Amino acid sequence: MVNAVPEIDLVVWIAPLSSIKPKDHRLPSIKEEIEKWGGFNCQNIIYKGIETIQSSDRAYLEIYNALQSSVTPFIIVDESIKIKNFDAKRTKRVLEFGKMAEYKLILNGEPITKDLLDIWAQFNFLDPEILNMSLAEFKNTFCKYTTVTKRFSGFKEYSKTFITGYENIDYLYSLIGEYVFECDLELNVKQIFETEKYELSEEEKESYNFIKENYLDNEKLLMMNNNIFLEMTQKMQHGYCCSKKKFEIVSNWITDESKTIIFTKYIASAEECKKRFPKSTVLNYKTGSLSLNLQELPNTVYFDGTFDWGDVIQSQHRNYRTGQENDCRYLKLIGNVGLESLIEKNNEKKIGISEYLKKISKEQLKEIL
Repeated sequence: MVNAVPEIDLVVWIAPLSSIKPKDHRLPSIKEEIEKWGGFNCQNIIYKGIETIQSSDRAYLEIYNALQSSVTPFIIVDESIKIKNFDAKRTKRVLEFGKMAEYKLILNGEPITKDLLDIWAQFNFLDPEILNMSLAEFKNTFCKYTTVTKRFSGFKEYSKTFITGYENIDYLYSLIGEYVFECDLELNVKQIFETEKYELSEEEKESYNFIKENYLDNEKLLMMNNNIFLEMTQKMQHGYCCSKKKFEIVSNWITDESKTIIFTKYIASAEECKKRFPKSTVLNYKTGSLSLNLQELPNTVYFDGTFDWGDVIQSQHRNYRTGQENDCRYLKLIGNVGLESLIEKNNEKKIGISEYLKKISKEQLKEIL
């Protein structure tokens, strides 16, 4: 598509940094992937990590100045879900780039990972006139939402709004349909999903219960502050992330380490997996589930559970993709505690922990966990 545009004098490719400069030297970079398919018919090409654009003024100005001095630039935002949050600096900076180029393209295997609001910023990058409405107008037009207010300590209160449904979807399709190209995979291989359950040791259970009681007895939780809940669940899960049973199950399941990806959530579990399975490719969900081409690794282990359903779905696109000639196997581990069941339930419903916790009381959460 880029090469079909005449007289292109600049290509800007924005993507997760892990795909531009993979930490693991065994993994191909996006530049290598593009060159494998023939490359761009343009001498001036900039590859930049979305994280770098957010954190570095120098990187932002480099692209800004290059766009300003070019005549016919083309901007590609790979894994455009990274610019879904309008309040983020990265999104604002990429939207600014979008104003400077006529030719733009967003790429994503899963453009909506949380709710319908995810697509507003992405389409505003392409052209604000596609939707022709503010974020507030978009929300009021297509989303049904409820505001919950909780009062505590007699005079303080905490309010939060969450989306409960959608409407006018046919109208939304009429606005964006002609700007979307959907490419379905036609592979002659299978995706095989397996689940194994494991039991925590008595010591791990004691630690889990101690953290649960410590947090849930804290009056601050009456605020239903999502950061506190996330901190609690992180500590609870971290306490058993390196459970002995998990390694036993994975060791029995793996047939070829060199063909296996292991997704982890914590430094402790990542380091231990690297030590026990040195030939495997150990990745973090946030940095490893996007953009990388891992078709040479058909086996995937989800060593730590995650509430972020979008990361799980994106991770499956790393190996189940064009060029894959082997069946792709996926192993999910579930521990025998309430938190693991909650993660599984929320993934099935495709909602995150913060959305779920807005709807329940402290007593209900205590019973579930």
